[in-house]
Amino acid sequence: MTPFDSVFQSAHFIKSAEKLSQCPVDQGLEVAFAGRSNAGKSTALNTLTNQRKLARTSKTPGRTQLINCFGMNVEDRRLIDLPGYGFAKVPVAMKINWQKHMQDYLMNRRSLVGVVLVMDVRHPLKEFDVMMLDWAKSNKVQVHVLLTKSDKLKRGPAKSAALQVKKYMKENEVIGSVQNFSALKNDGVDTLRLKLAEWLMLEPPADKKASA
Repeated sequence: MTPFDSVFQSAHFIKSAEKLSQCPVDQGLEVAFAGRSNAGKSTALNTLTNQRKLARTSKTPGRTQLINCFGMNVEDRRLIDLPGYGFAKVPVAMKINWQKHMQDYLMNRRSLVGVVLVMDVRHPLKEFDVMMLDWAKSNKVQVHVLLTKSDKLKRGPAKSAALQVKKYMKENEVIGSVQNFSALKNDGVDTLRLKLAEWLMLEPPADKKASA
């Protein structure tokens, strides 16, 4: 448990936006979740917030087609679920449209303080992942790599995958951190909450301060 559990559990849907201009007012702080289709992005968000249906999940890649915005019980703090990138079974024109609006969000959203880049621990550093890390470096944006589905591997290979990503980031001077995560076993949730609390500059609730 962390002092911030209740803050993340208060997450609630605000709106879905097709493009940047439809997003909530650009003030405060927000963290975006990005990742390839079917990497477990929406599931990670649901686990983070301890809500089964906050973000829509599907076995069909590319289900997240809009910029989905979630608020919390702290004013002007938001979590953003970006469209999945990759092999979504949709028309090419639609895919290009999603990617254009996602890029617009990432490049021009002033309240964006960090990106949680979700990768399947069994298939890290695919083309989109590398592209996102390069973008983060160029724009000096913090990245926290979330290696999901770590329960699918034994501890040794899962640790090796994390080390591989850390090595890539260090060699390419990408500012960020890496962790393994399993929604199935609830592993890594506290680590993720503490990282996002740092980025969002959250203060522990008064009762948690007193007991600390």
